Amino acid sequence: MPPMHRDNLPRGAAFMLAAALLFAATGAIIKYVSATLSNEMVVFFRNLFGLAALAPWIFRHGPRYYATHHLRFHLMRALAGLAAMYCYFYAISRLPLAEAVLLNYSAPLFIPLAALLWIGERFNPRLWWPIGIGFAGIGLILKPGLSLLAPIALIGASAGIFSALAMAGIRKLTHTEPATRVVFYFSLFATLGSAVPLLWAWQTPPTGLWFMLFLIGVVSTAAQLLLTRAYAYAPAAQVGPFSYGTVVFAALFGWALWSEIPDTLSAVGALLVVAAGILTIRIGGRTAAPVAEAPDPPPVVPQ
Repeated sequence: MPPMHRDNLPRGAAFMLAAALLFAATGAIIKYVSATLSNEMVVFFRNLFGLAALAPWIFRHGPRYYATHHLRFHLMRALAGLAAMYCYFYAISRLPLAEAVLLNYSAPLFIPLAALLWIGERFNPRLWWPIGIGFAGIGLILKPGLSLLAPIALIGASAGIFSALAMAGIRKLTHTEPATRVVFYFSLFATLGSAVPLLWAWQTPPTGLWFMLFLIGVVSTAAQLLLTRAYAYAPAAQVGPFSYGTVVFAALFGWALWSEIPDTLSAVGALLVVAAGILTIRIGGRTAAPVAEAPDPPPVVPQ
């Protein structure tokens, strides 16, 4: 396969913005179906249909390809990702869409700490000030002393923390494991793990919702593939900030479909979190060691 060129920022940004639109659309579909189905049901079908959509990439290799000496780390990464998914989907169903998405996208603020604690990755001291700005923004969104600390907003923020742990796990695994193997074990463990609560939480979805559940898995998988292409065309520090387009698109979906308009404190907090996330990505991207790009789909993150 010819080498991928990481010097085309306009094309990389276009792919990232397309991925952001699909991630926001996924959130809107989740919010719609969550009005009828429980969180356990929505998480399970997102994983099941997502696994089905990834099958052509996962199963093009033989069974021996998936032999691993790191099953414990795959399981830990899957548990963190699944916990993030449960928190994120629950927040989507009960918070304004843009606010839930933004809290999930606070993950870059937690990744340096998660990577330090889990895999011992060196922490760049320059990251402290954007992380501090980001936490201040999260505080404005959570509004401690006003409506919070409300459990639902804390659950939304927890999605960002668990996402950071999952991403730190991906970083550790991809030092020794190919991307497709990481995808396979996350998809498998997430589907099996999310099936367990159905023993007591099963609901037969109404006929009209089956297609929407299918769309959640397919659209989020398509977004993952577009995300891969974005990082193939430009370095993370340059193209990563465009991922915050998801928050903008989510705000537009929330306004158009549910008449959601953020209050002043939330709007200011959102600007701080987005600015801090972009700075964290750029500083971290400039100091991270280069890694080889693979043509496989990326390890699935909890979107």
